[in-house]
Amino acid sequence: MLALVTKGYKNQQIAEELYLSINSIKSYIRSTYRKLGVDSRSQAVAWAIKAGFITSAPEVGHAE
Repeated sequence: MLALVTKGYKNQQIAEELYLSINSIKSYIRSTYRKLGVDSRSQAVAWAIKAGFITSAPEVGHAE
Protein backbone atom coordinates (compact mmCIF):
# COMPACT_ATOMS: atom_id res chain seq x y z
CA MET A 1 0.00 0.00 0.00
CA LEU A 2 2.84 2.42 0.77
CA ALA A 3 4.12 1.81 -2.75
CA LEU A 4 0.81 3.03 -4.17
CA VAL A 5 0.79 6.05 -1.86
CA THR A 6 4.28 6.97 -3.07
CA LYS A 7 3.03 6.76 -6.66
CA GLY A 8 0.40 9.38 -5.89
CA TYR A 9 -2.65 7.12 -5.74
CA LYS A 10 -5.63 8.48 -3.81
CA ASN A 11 -7.43 6.27 -1.29
CA GLN A 12 -10.22 5.42 -3.74
CA GLN A 13 -7.71 4.43 -6.42
CA ILE A 14 -5.86 2.20 -3.94
CA ALA A 15 -9.16 0.58 -2.92
CA GLU A 16 -10.01 -0.16 -6.55
CA GLU A 17 -6.51 -1.45 -7.31
CA LEU A 18 -6.48 -3.81 -4.30
CA TYR A 19 -10.19 -4.75 -4.40
CA LEU A 20 -10.73 -3.49 -0.85
CA SER A 21 -13.22 -1.07 0.68
CA ILE A 22 -12.30 2.58 1.05
CA ASN A 23 -12.72 2.24 4.83
CA SER A 24 -10.21 -0.62 4.91
CA ILE A 25 -7.73 1.50 2.97
CA LYS A 26 -8.18 4.44 5.35
CA SER A 27 -7.61 2.13 8.32
CA TYR A 28 -4.52 0.53 6.76
CA ILE A 29 -3.05 3.91 5.87
CA ARG A 30 -3.58 5.26 9.41
CA SER A 31 -1.91 2.12 10.77
CA THR A 32 1.00 2.56 8.36
CA TYR A 33 1.42 6.20 9.42
CA ARG A 34 1.56 5.13 13.09
CA LYS A 35 4.16 2.46 12.34
CA LEU A 36 6.29 4.93 10.37
CA GLY A 37 5.84 7.70 12.93
CA VAL A 38 4.38 10.13 10.40
CA ASP A 39 1.17 12.18 10.21
CA SER A 40 0.57 12.69 6.50
CA ARG A 41 1.00 11.30 3.00
CA SER A 42 3.81 13.71 2.24
CA GLN A 43 5.66 12.64 5.38
CA ALA A 44 5.14 8.98 4.42
CA VAL A 45 6.61 9.64 0.97
CA ALA A 46 9.55 11.49 2.53
CA TRP A 47 10.08 8.53 4.87
CA ALA A 48 10.00 6.13 1.90
CA ILE A 49 12.64 8.18 0.06
CA LYS A 50 14.87 8.49 3.13
CA ALA A 51 14.56 4.75 3.88
CA GLY A 52 15.42 3.85 0.28
CA PHE A 53 11.97 2.40 -0.32
CA ILE A 54 11.76 4.57 -3.43
CA THR A 55 14.59 6.36 -5.22
CA SER A 56 12.95 9.68 -6.13
CA ALA A 57 9.83 11.75 -5.68
CA PRO A 58 6.87 10.24 -7.54
CA GLU A 59 4.85 11.87 -10.28
CA VAL A 60 1.92 13.85 -8.94
CA GLY A 61 -1.34 11.93 -9.23
CA HIS A 62 -2.11 8.79 -11.13
CA ALA A 63 -3.43 9.11 -14.64
CA GLU A 64 -5.41 6.40 -16.38
